[in-house]
Amino acid sequence: MSHPAAPFADHLIGRLQSVRSRTAELAAPLSDADATLQSMPDASPAKWHLGHTTWFFETFLLIPSVPGYKVFDPSYDYLFNSYYESVGPRHARPKRGMLSRPRLDDVLAYRAYVDEALDRAKMRGLLDLDLVSLGIAHEEQHQELLLTDILHAFSQNPLRPAYRSPAPMPVGSAPRAQGWMSYAGGEAVIGAPSGEKGKTVFDCETPRHRQIVPSFCLAKGAVTCGEWARFIEDGGYQTPLLWLSDGWEAAQGAQWTAPLYWRWTEEGWVTMTLRGEQPIDPDAPVAHISYYEADAYATWAGARLPTEAEWEVAATLHAVPGNDMGTDRLRPAVQRGEGISGLFGDVWEWTASAFLPYPGFKAEGGAIGEYNGKFMSGQMVLRGGSCVTPEHHIRTTYRNFFHPQKRWQFSGLRLARDS
Repeated sequence: MSHPAAPFADHLIGRLQSVRSRTAELAAPLSDADATLQSMPDASPAKWHLGHTTWFFETFLLIPSVPGYKVFDPSYDYLFNSYYESVGPRHARPKRGMLSRPRLDDVLAYRAYVDEALDRAKMRGLLDLDLVSLGIAHEEQHQELLLTDILHAFSQNPLRPAYRSPAPMPVGSAPRAQGWMSYAGGEAVIGAPSGEKGKTVFDCETPRHRQIVPSFCLAKGAVTCGEWARFIEDGGYQTPLLWLSDGWEAAQGAQWTAPLYWRWTEEGWVTMTLRGEQPIDPDAPVAHISYYEADAYATWAGARLPTEAEWEVAATLHAVPGNDMGTDRLRPAVQRGEGISGLFGDVWEWTASAFLPYPGFKAEGGAIGEYNGKFMSGQMVLRGGSCVTPEHHIRTTYRNFFHPQKRWQFSGLRLARDS
């Protein structure tokens, strides 16, 4: 993590308070039953997200830094540890939905207890600003996961409940972004600088390094739901020659016939959203597809997925605001304009790059070193952020990563080709 210098300390503490408040706001529409649901092993109950992010601050900031600190409940160290082997044993991830106790009110009381302790430690100058910064970024990750996990849980309910009430979706007048942008090849500087004042980066985004990137073209917009519907109609899910071997096996085994949450009705395709089930927007980016589906579509379209270096080269030139959590739309929006659009927000974009260390990467020491480096195996990189990514969490160098068969995140694709 980069280290905010002293002048940024007050700003950082303000961000901490803001982020902690937003997590509670995101959970506010949920009942205790809603917050206890775990719809699949990859997802976690909202109640667990609330407890785990609090455990993170208690375990890594308060216990080591505050003399005489008394933990809220010793059993929470077992319940809310995620994957930190060096910290100790933990409750099995697939069984988090069995935690009917502690109740939601108990977890909220835990949050309040730790927030008060953080405030007191701040007044005494006891907080490690590196760890505050990491804790903020960690909680923002879980804000996004809380929303994607509750969407998956609600999608299993035949009543198709809405997390937020349906709302009119603003319609723009500019044409949808179409066509290609060309980029000259050459030496590019990839990754984030270490130790940049006032900036937060994860260790896997460093070190900054030089890389040769051949000339390439990138689609101006992400692939849309309408374009994906044509892929379906053309037999994309029934044509093995389009698919990687592992992808075909995954698609056949899980009987994929459309993106996750899509359902065919007499009126056409509908999809589950955080605002309830709605008709697909043919001009908005397709979401909830796996890397395997993205790669198959790219083959069908006569193109390919961009490398993460290509994506970063383009994003560095077009760093513009996007449709993220801050817009409160909670659904991908139509990407409009004459130039490249939607690189930030709407959907995480699968790349052709495996999640591997950059040249010279070294994991942090101690338990914090388990944060990213241990996952650099069997996963693919996504870039750009989504419609439920916190706005302060999105940046050009951010490397998200998931296994290639995962679909419950807001993941989509943007095509690339050689120039």
